Amino acid sequence: MKVTLRKATAAQAVAIAKLRMATNEKLARDFGRGPWTSTVTEKGVLYAMRTGRVYIARDGRTIIGTLQLTPEKPWAIDRSYFSKRERPLYLLAMAVEPDRQRHGVGRAMLEDVKRVAKAWPGDAVRLDAYNLPGGAGEFYAKCGYREMGRVTYRGAPLIYYELLL
Repeated sequence: MKVTLRKATAAQAVAIAKLRMATNEKLARDFGRGPWTSTVTEKGVLYAMRTGRVYIARDGRTIIGTLQLTPEKPWAIDRSYFSKRERPLYLLAMAVEPDRQRHGVGRAMLEDVKRVAKAWPGDAVRLDAYNLPGGAGEFYAKCGYREMGRVTYRGAPLIYYELLL
């Protein structure tokens, strides 16, 4: 599957929030309450657009995936676990429409993240994944991201991943 990430617009914030909530609700149904049970709002998506860049993947007019890239280190990331880089980007809030999960959309989005990050310009992509049954760590590893460490932050067990560009 080929996916081209496009920068999201403020007009798409409601649809992005709905997609992320649908993903969170699926995780809650499949794995119970967890860190993913937070509410995603239009206001939160608009804030993400101000603090980084929110991207979408579409099938026609329908948004089927989203993620955020930012050069700002997120609160749960400890830089000491990662490779020395001048321009790392941090991948946050990746979500794929539940009906499209396990069909290659997420993998294709991560493949296109490389293009987007290099053009930023960035020299690494970093992220954390929940180290829980509902976490996506194994997915990121299969997509070429290297595990850099395991930590617990505010009670949430995390795995750090990195992709060098």
